[in-house]
Amino acid sequence: MSKSYNIAVLPGDGTGPEVVIEGKKVLKTAADKFGFKLNFEEFDFGGDRYLRTGEVLPDSASEEMKKFDSIFLGAIGHPDVKPGILEKGILLRLRFELDQYINLRPVKLYPGVPTPLKDKGPEHIDYVVVRENTGGLYTGIGGFTMKGTPDEVAVQSMVYNRKQVERCLRYAFEYTRKRNKNNKLALCGKTNVLTYTYDLWERAFHEIGQKDYSEIKREYYHVDATCMWMVKNPEWFDVIVTGNMFGDIITDLGAITQGGMGIAAGGNINPEGVSMFEPIGGSAPKYTGKNVINPLASIACGAMMLDHLGEEEAALKIEEAIMDVTANKLKDMGAGRMGYSTTEVGDLVAERI
Repeated sequence: MSKSYNIAVLPGDGTGPEVVIEGKKVLKTAADKFGFKLNFEEFDFGGDRYLRTGEVLPDSASEEMKKFDSIFLGAIGHPDVKPGILEKGILLRLRFELDQYINLRPVKLYPGVPTPLKDKGPEHIDYVVVRENTGGLYTGIGGFTMKGTPDEVAVQSMVYNRKQVERCLRYAFEYTRKRNKNNKLALCGKTNVLTYTYDLWERAFHEIGQKDYSEIKREYYHVDATCMWMVKNPEWFDVIVTGNMFGDIITDLGAITQGGMGIAAGGNINPEGVSMFEPIGGSAPKYTGKNVINPLASIACGAMMLDHLGEEEAALKIEEAIMDVTANKLKDMGAGRMGYSTTEVGDLVAERI
Protein backbone atom coordinates (compact mmCIF):
# COMPACT_ATOMS: atom_id res chain seq x y z
CA MET A 1 0.00 0.00 0.00
CA SER A 2 1.41 3.39 -1.02
CA LYS A 3 2.14 6.08 1.53
CA SER A 4 -0.24 9.01 1.83
CA TYR A 5 0.49 12.48 3.18
CA ASN A 6 -1.99 15.17 4.22
CA ILE A 7 -0.78 18.64 3.26
CA ALA A 8 -2.31 21.93 4.43
CA VAL A 9 -2.03 24.52 1.67
CA LEU A 10 -1.97 28.24 2.47
CA PRO A 11 -1.92 30.03 -0.93
CA GLY A 12 -2.04 33.43 0.80
CA ASP A 13 -1.80 36.78 -0.98
CA GLY A 14 -0.78 38.32 -4.28
CA THR A 15 1.05 35.88 -6.52
CA GLY A 16 1.08 33.24 -3.78
CA PRO A 17 -1.85 31.27 -5.25
CA GLU A 18 -0.22 31.31 -8.70
CA VAL A 19 3.07 29.79 -7.55
CA VAL A 20 1.27 27.32 -5.28
CA ILE A 21 -0.61 25.96 -8.29
CA GLU A 22 2.69 25.22 -10.02
CA GLY A 23 4.22 23.78 -6.87
CA LYS A 24 1.27 21.43 -6.45
CA LYS A 25 1.44 20.48 -10.14
CA VAL A 26 5.05 19.36 -9.78
CA LEU A 27 4.40 17.65 -6.43
CA LYS A 28 1.52 15.63 -7.90
CA THR A 29 3.71 14.61 -10.83
CA ALA A 30 6.47 13.43 -8.49
CA ALA A 31 3.98 11.61 -6.26
CA ASP A 32 2.53 9.74 -9.23
CA LYS A 33 5.98 8.77 -10.48
CA PHE A 34 7.31 7.57 -7.13
CA GLY A 35 4.17 5.85 -5.87
CA PHE A 36 2.84 7.91 -3.00
CA LYS A 37 -0.19 10.16 -2.54
CA LEU A 38 -0.56 13.79 -1.51
CA ASN A 39 -3.90 14.98 -0.12
CA PHE A 40 -4.13 18.78 -0.28
CA GLU A 41 -6.52 20.91 1.80
CA GLU A 42 -6.56 24.67 1.28
CA PHE A 43 -7.02 27.42 3.89
CA ASP A 44 -7.77 31.06 3.05
CA PHE A 45 -5.54 32.73 5.67
CA GLY A 46 -4.29 36.05 4.32
CA GLY A 47 -5.09 39.64 3.48
CA ASP A 48 -8.40 39.12 1.71
CA ARG A 49 -9.79 37.15 4.63
CA TYR A 50 -8.54 39.76 7.09
CA LEU A 51 -10.15 42.62 5.13
CA ARG A 52 -13.39 40.67 4.86
CA THR A 53 -13.67 39.42 8.45
CA GLY A 54 -11.18 41.40 10.57
CA GLU A 55 -9.64 38.10 11.67
CA VAL A 56 -5.97 37.47 10.95
CA LEU A 57 -5.77 33.85 12.09
CA PRO A 58 -8.47 31.81 13.86
CA ASP A 59 -7.51 30.71 17.37
CA SER A 60 -8.05 27.13 16.24
CA ALA A 61 -5.60 27.39 13.33
CA SER A 62 -2.47 26.03 15.01
CA GLU A 63 -4.28 23.01 16.42
CA GLU A 64 -5.85 22.42 13.01
CA MET A 65 -2.42 22.53 11.34
CA LYS A 66 -1.09 19.87 13.74
CA LYS A 67 -3.40 17.34 12.08
CA PHE A 68 -1.40 17.58 8.84
CA ASP A 69 1.91 16.05 7.81
CA SER A 70 3.17 19.37 6.47
CA ILE A 71 2.17 22.90 5.43
CA PHE A 72 2.76 24.32 1.94
CA LEU A 73 2.66 28.13 1.90
CA GLY A 74 2.40 30.57 -1.01
CA ALA A 75 3.01 34.10 0.25
CA ILE A 76 1.79 36.50 2.92
CA GLY A 77 1.49 40.26 2.39
CA HIS A 78 -1.34 42.44 1.09
CA PRO A 79 -1.02 46.03 -0.22
CA ASP A 80 -4.20 47.10 1.61
CA VAL A 81 -3.07 45.74 4.99
CA LYS A 82 -0.55 47.58 7.15
CA PRO A 83 2.86 45.82 7.12
CA GLY A 84 3.38 43.60 10.14
CA ILE A 85 -0.24 42.64 10.77
CA LEU A 86 -0.29 39.58 8.52
CA GLU A 87 3.38 38.73 8.89
CA LYS A 88 3.22 38.66 12.68
CA GLY A 89 -0.34 37.41 12.89
CA ILE A 90 0.11 34.49 10.50
CA LEU A 91 3.75 33.65 9.78
CA LEU A 92 5.32 34.37 13.17
CA ARG A 93 2.34 33.08 15.09
CA LEU A 94 2.37 29.75 13.26
CA ARG A 95 6.14 29.46 13.66
CA PHE A 96 5.91 30.07 17.40
CA GLU A 97 2.74 28.10 18.18
CA LEU A 98 3.89 25.12 16.09
CA ASP A 99 7.40 25.45 17.58
CA GLN A 100 9.05 25.53 14.18
CA TYR A 101 12.36 26.35 15.78
CA ILE A 102 14.52 25.84 12.69
CA ASN A 103 14.48 28.00 9.57
CA LEU A 104 16.29 26.01 6.89
CA ARG A 105 17.59 27.99 3.92
CA PRO A 106 19.59 26.30 1.16
CA VAL A 107 21.77 28.72 -0.79
CA LYS A 108 22.41 26.93 -4.07
CA LEU A 109 23.13 28.45 -7.46
CA TYR A 110 21.48 26.39 -10.18
CA PRO A 111 23.15 26.07 -13.62
CA GLY A 112 22.14 28.80 -16.02
CA VAL A 113 21.04 31.16 -13.25
CA PRO A 114 22.93 34.47 -13.18
CA THR A 115 24.59 35.59 -9.94
CA PRO A 116 25.90 39.09 -9.14
CA LEU A 117 29.10 37.52 -7.78
CA LYS A 118 31.89 37.89 -10.32
CA ASP A 119 33.57 34.68 -11.46
CA LYS A 120 31.36 32.47 -9.28
CA GLY A 121 29.29 29.55 -10.51
CA PRO A 122 27.24 26.63 -9.20
CA GLU A 123 30.41 24.91 -8.00
CA HIS A 124 31.06 27.85 -5.63
CA ILE A 125 27.59 28.58 -4.22
CA ASP A 126 26.15 25.54 -2.50
CA TYR A 127 25.67 25.78 1.27
CA VAL A 128 22.86 25.82 3.82
CA VAL A 129 21.95 28.26 6.60
CA VAL A 130 20.33 26.90 9.76
CA ARG A 131 18.62 29.83 11.48
CA GLU A 132 17.13 29.62 14.97
CA ASN A 133 13.52 30.52 14.32
CA THR A 134 11.54 31.06 17.55
CA GLY A 135 13.81 32.98 19.92
CA GLY A 136 15.93 36.10 20.09
CA LEU A 137 14.73 39.55 19.09
CA TYR A 138 11.70 38.20 17.23
CA THR A 139 9.89 37.15 20.39
CA GLY A 140 9.08 40.83 21.02
CA ILE A 141 10.36 41.02 24.60
CA GLY A 142 10.54 44.72 25.47
CA GLY A 143 8.40 47.81 25.17
CA PHE A 144 8.14 51.57 25.37
CA THR A 145 8.20 54.09 28.17
CA MET A 146 7.17 57.71 27.72
CA LYS A 147 6.23 56.97 24.12
CA GLY A 148 5.79 60.05 21.97
CA THR A 149 7.81 62.31 24.26
CA PRO A 150 11.39 63.57 23.90
CA ASP A 151 12.40 61.11 26.64
CA GLU A 152 10.91 58.07 24.91
CA VAL A 153 12.72 54.78 25.49
CA ALA A 154 12.29 51.72 23.28
CA VAL A 155 13.67 48.33 24.33
CA GLN A 156 13.63 45.04 22.45
CA SER A 157 15.70 42.28 23.98
CA MET A 158 17.58 39.35 22.48
CA VAL A 159 16.79 36.53 24.90
CA TYR A 160 17.94 32.93 24.52
CA ASN A 161 17.93 30.02 26.94
CA ARG A 162 20.25 27.05 26.77
CA LYS A 163 17.52 24.71 25.53
CA GLN A 164 16.72 26.92 22.52
CA VAL A 165 20.37 27.27 21.61
CA GLU A 166 21.27 23.63 22.08
CA ARG A 167 18.41 22.15 20.07
CA CYS A 168 19.22 24.48 17.15
CA LEU A 169 22.91 23.59 17.30
CA ARG A 170 22.19 19.87 17.49
CA TYR A 171 19.93 20.13 14.44
CA ALA A 172 22.74 21.93 12.59
CA PHE A 173 25.32 19.31 13.54
CA GLU A 174 22.99 16.49 12.50
CA TYR A 175 22.19 18.26 9.22
CA THR A 176 25.90 18.74 8.50
CA ARG A 177 26.52 15.06 9.17
CA LYS A 178 23.63 14.00 6.90
CA ARG A 179 24.64 16.45 4.15
CA ASN A 180 28.11 14.88 4.22
CA LYS A 181 29.67 17.43 1.89
CA ASN A 182 32.64 19.02 3.69
CA ASN A 183 31.53 18.12 7.23
CA LYS A 184 32.12 21.72 8.26
CA LEU A 185 29.77 23.76 10.47
CA ALA A 186 30.27 27.49 10.98
CA LEU A 187 28.70 29.46 13.83
CA CYS A 188 27.79 33.02 12.85
CA GLY A 189 27.64 35.39 15.82
CA LYS A 190 29.00 38.61 17.33
CA THR A 191 30.89 37.59 20.46
CA ASN A 192 32.94 40.78 20.58
CA VAL A 193 29.83 42.93 21.20
CA LEU A 194 26.96 40.62 22.16
CA THR A 195 29.12 39.19 24.90
CA TYR A 196 26.34 37.40 26.78
CA THR A 197 24.04 35.95 24.16
CA TYR A 198 26.68 34.76 21.74
CA ASP A 199 28.97 33.63 24.52
CA LEU A 200 26.22 31.13 25.30
CA TRP A 201 25.98 30.14 21.64
CA GLU A 202 29.73 29.72 21.25
CA ARG A 203 30.23 27.73 24.46
CA ALA A 204 27.36 25.39 23.61
CA PHE A 205 28.63 25.07 20.02
CA HIS A 206 32.04 23.80 21.09
CA GLU A 207 30.79 21.70 24.01
CA ILE A 208 28.28 19.83 21.84
CA GLY A 209 30.72 19.53 18.95
CA GLN A 210 33.56 18.14 21.05
CA LYS A 211 31.33 15.65 22.85
CA ASP A 212 29.03 14.31 20.12
CA TYR A 213 30.25 15.46 16.69
CA SER A 214 34.03 15.27 16.77
CA GLU A 215 34.20 14.39 13.05
CA ILE A 216 32.66 17.75 12.10
CA LYS A 217 35.03 20.70 11.75
CA ARG A 218 33.85 23.75 13.71
CA GLU A 219 34.45 27.35 12.64
CA TYR A 220 33.32 30.68 14.05
CA TYR A 221 32.69 33.93 12.13
CA HIS A 222 31.42 37.30 13.28
CA VAL A 223 28.27 38.20 11.34
CA ASP A 224 29.98 41.04 9.46
CA ALA A 225 32.78 38.70 8.37
CA THR A 226 30.17 36.10 7.39
CA CYS A 227 28.52 38.62 5.05
CA MET A 228 31.88 39.52 3.55
CA TRP A 229 32.87 35.90 2.86
CA MET A 230 29.40 35.06 1.49
CA VAL A 231 30.19 37.57 -1.25
CA LYS A 232 33.93 37.04 -1.68
CA ASN A 233 34.35 33.30 -1.07
CA PRO A 234 30.98 31.53 -0.78
CA GLU A 235 32.73 28.23 -1.57
CA TRP A 236 34.17 28.27 1.96
CA PHE A 237 30.80 27.43 3.48
CA ASP A 238 29.09 24.10 3.99
CA VAL A 239 26.53 24.74 6.77
CA ILE A 240 26.12 27.95 8.78
CA VAL A 241 24.19 28.07 12.05
CA THR A 242 23.09 31.32 13.67
CA GLY A 243 20.45 33.11 15.72
CA ASN A 244 17.17 34.55 14.53
CA MET A 245 18.12 38.13 13.62
CA PHE A 246 21.45 37.40 11.98
CA GLY A 247 19.87 34.47 10.17
CA ASP A 248 17.16 36.69 8.72
CA ILE A 249 19.78 39.05 7.30
CA ILE A 250 22.35 36.62 5.91
CA THR A 251 19.77 34.36 4.27
CA ASP A 252 18.47 37.22 2.14
CA LEU A 253 22.04 38.05 1.19
CA GLY A 254 22.46 34.40 0.27
CA ALA A 255 19.25 34.47 -1.77
CA ILE A 256 20.45 37.26 -4.04
CA THR A 257 23.73 35.44 -4.65
CA GLN A 258 21.83 32.34 -5.80
CA GLY A 259 19.82 34.30 -8.33
CA GLY A 260 17.25 36.24 -6.35
CA MET A 261 14.08 35.80 -4.36
CA GLY A 262 12.30 34.09 -7.23
CA ILE A 263 14.36 30.96 -6.77
CA ALA A 264 15.09 30.89 -3.02
CA ALA A 265 13.16 28.36 -0.92
CA GLY A 266 12.92 27.87 2.82
CA GLY A 267 11.50 25.59 5.46
CA ASN A 268 10.23 26.33 8.96
CA ILE A 269 11.03 23.07 10.68
CA ASN A 270 9.78 21.35 13.80
CA PRO A 271 11.66 18.04 13.69
CA GLU A 272 9.16 16.54 16.14
CA GLY A 273 6.01 18.15 14.73
CA VAL A 274 4.53 19.80 11.66
CA SER A 275 6.75 21.94 9.43
CA MET A 276 5.94 24.69 6.92
CA PHE A 277 7.64 25.33 3.58
CA GLU A 278 7.57 28.66 1.75
CA PRO A 279 9.19 30.56 -1.12
CA ILE A 280 11.17 33.56 0.08
CA GLY A 281 10.12 36.15 -2.49
CA GLY A 282 6.92 37.42 -0.90
CA SER A 283 3.55 38.14 -2.46
CA ALA A 284 4.74 40.50 -5.28
CA PRO A 285 1.30 42.12 -5.59
CA LYS A 286 2.14 44.18 -8.69
CA TYR A 287 2.46 40.94 -10.67
CA THR A 288 -0.76 39.37 -9.40
CA GLY A 289 -2.83 37.72 -12.12
CA LYS A 290 -0.29 38.37 -14.89
CA ASN A 291 1.03 34.80 -15.02
CA VAL A 292 4.63 36.06 -15.15
CA ILE A 293 5.97 35.36 -11.65
CA ASN A 294 8.78 32.84 -11.29
CA PRO A 295 7.39 29.70 -9.58
CA LEU A 296 10.72 27.91 -9.12
CA ALA A 297 11.05 28.89 -5.45
CA SER A 298 7.66 27.34 -4.73
CA ILE A 299 8.59 24.22 -6.70
CA ALA A 300 11.88 23.98 -4.79
CA CYS A 301 9.91 24.30 -1.54
CA GLY A 302 7.94 21.27 -2.63
CA ALA A 303 11.19 19.34 -3.03
CA MET A 304 12.29 20.42 0.45
CA MET A 305 8.95 19.29 1.86
CA LEU A 306 9.20 15.86 0.25
CA ASP A 307 12.76 15.44 1.51
CA HIS A 308 11.58 16.31 5.02
CA LEU A 309 8.74 13.77 4.73
CA GLY A 310 11.23 11.07 3.79
CA GLU A 311 10.53 10.98 0.06
CA GLU A 312 14.16 11.72 -0.74
CA GLU A 313 14.22 10.16 -4.21
CA ALA A 314 11.25 12.24 -5.37
CA ALA A 315 12.78 15.39 -3.85
CA LEU A 316 16.05 14.81 -5.70
CA LYS A 317 14.18 14.26 -8.96
CA ILE A 318 12.39 17.61 -8.59
CA GLU A 319 15.69 19.39 -7.96
CA GLU A 320 17.26 17.70 -10.98
CA ALA A 321 14.29 18.80 -13.10
CA ILE A 322 14.63 22.39 -11.87
CA MET A 323 18.34 22.40 -12.77
CA ASP A 324 17.59 21.00 -16.23
CA VAL A 325 15.08 23.79 -16.83
CA THR A 326 17.36 26.57 -15.53
CA ALA A 327 20.29 25.28 -17.56
CA ASN A 328 18.48 24.76 -20.84
CA LYS A 329 15.29 26.85 -20.97
CA LEU A 330 15.06 29.97 -18.82
CA LYS A 331 16.68 33.18 -20.00
CA ASP A 332 16.42 35.04 -16.69
CA MET A 333 14.98 34.55 -13.22
CA GLY A 334 13.04 37.81 -13.02
CA ALA A 335 9.25 38.12 -13.28
CA GLY A 336 8.17 38.64 -16.85
CA ARG A 337 11.69 37.99 -18.20
CA MET A 338 11.85 34.20 -18.14
CA GLY A 339 10.70 33.73 -21.73
CA TYR A 340 7.89 31.56 -20.35
CA SER A 341 4.77 32.15 -18.29
CA THR A 342 4.39 30.99 -14.70
CA THR A 343 2.25 28.10 -15.91
CA GLU A 344 4.72 27.12 -18.64
CA VAL A 345 7.62 26.99 -16.18
CA GLY A 346 5.62 24.61 -13.99
CA ASP A 347 4.87 22.51 -17.04
CA LEU A 348 8.55 22.39 -18.03
CA VAL A 349 9.61 21.08 -14.61
CA ALA A 350 6.74 18.58 -14.44
CA GLU A 351 7.59 17.26 -17.92
CA ARG A 352 11.16 16.58 -16.89
CA ILE A 353 10.01 14.54 -13.90
